[in-house]
Amino acid sequence: MTRRVTVLGATGSIGDSTLDILSRAEVGAFQIISLTANTNSKKLAALAIKYKAEFVALADSRNANDLRSRLSGTQVEIGVGPGALIEAARRPCDFTMAAIIGAAGLEPTLAAVDQGIHIGLANKECLVCAGDLFMARVKAAGASLLPVDSEHNAIFQVLEADAPQGVKRLILTASGGPFRETSVAKLKDMVPKDALAHPVWDMGAKISIDSATLMNKGLELIEAAYLFDRPSSEIDVIVHPQSIIHSMVEYIDGSVLAQMGSPDMRTPIAYALGWPARMAAPVERLDFSKINGLTFFEPDTARFPALRLAREALECGGQGPCVLNAANEIAVAAFLKNEIGFMDIPAIVERSIEWFCQGTDFKNSPDDIEAVLMLDRAARETANHLLKAL
Repeated sequence: MTRRVTVLGATGSIGDSTLDILSRAEVGAFQIISLTANTNSKKLAALAIKYKAEFVALADSRNANDLRSRLSGTQVEIGVGPGALIEAARRPCDFTMAAIIGAAGLEPTLAAVDQGIHIGLANKECLVCAGDLFMARVKAAGASLLPVDSEHNAIFQVLEADAPQGVKRLILTASGGPFRETSVAKLKDMVPKDALAHPVWDMGAKISIDSATLMNKGLELIEAAYLFDRPSSEIDVIVHPQSIIHSMVEYIDGSVLAQMGSPDMRTPIAYALGWPARMAAPVERLDFSKINGLTFFEPDTARFPALRLAREALECGGQGPCVLNAANEIAVAAFLKNEIGFMDIPAIVERSIEWFCQGTDFKNSPDDIEAVLMLDRAARETANHLLKAL
């Protein structure tokens, strides 16, 4: 049967990889229903024509006329503005790839969840900002949540989900980013070009900076807690520079199961697209005779405080994770514009959390989506205020 697919965030790196896999699949195996983008009207139009999409949504209205011009004469329906992303997510389909970066992906992803379909989750911020709410909606809708982050996908593949009492801990691996051997003194001088040069993975700008600060691993720690219903004490992070083992599960009998593969996002994407079966992915196969060694070491939270902040936010609960994420998005955007230094990113996040800690509601989780969005906006305003005070 043809599987109908929507890609939220079609013009980003995850969108590219998803569509690459779909383009290689057997003719008739998949049908594209909706594609969305933030600002890239040119690429969105080209993708819509190539993949015969029924509907496209562009979040930024400034490029709406360009999109309409490029799709003039086609049968593609067009939506513009944030509401159009939600409309795209609500279009009936069988699988939605949720790859909109940041908190902006929360509402569209929830709209897709409400269909009760298979969701390829590449937006970790959905769970960071609204973990309890998000998982409750997944359960209520009967949706299948399929993690696409390589680490969570690895755990999903080797976790005995029907026997959780046998699990001792989850072990997330981290490449360590481009600065894993850089001193604190030198970290202060790093500029966007340096931070974007990831030694292993090819990712978008925001995720690359998060990898450099280890905030990406912190967000994944929070995501894993909600995805697999595990406390912080049962989730560890280990630096593994080769990025061949993507994560591990340790069981109470001492067994450790690991998922391995080349560092290529098309593997976890293909797993999600084909689940519960497997489908082919055009990735480089591991040649064990050419692997010189696999190394592991503890992350340095003194040099990379973002990981510590994320764990503290998870353990605190309440507003902590949402504030952490919002402040980080503001700080990363400022760093990419050369407005602040590299080490200012975790500093802004920590000060934002400290400011919200003074409130009486800090330990209370937002109880609906409107409250989540209000908190996200307030945290962004606070982070922007702190930026000006640097």
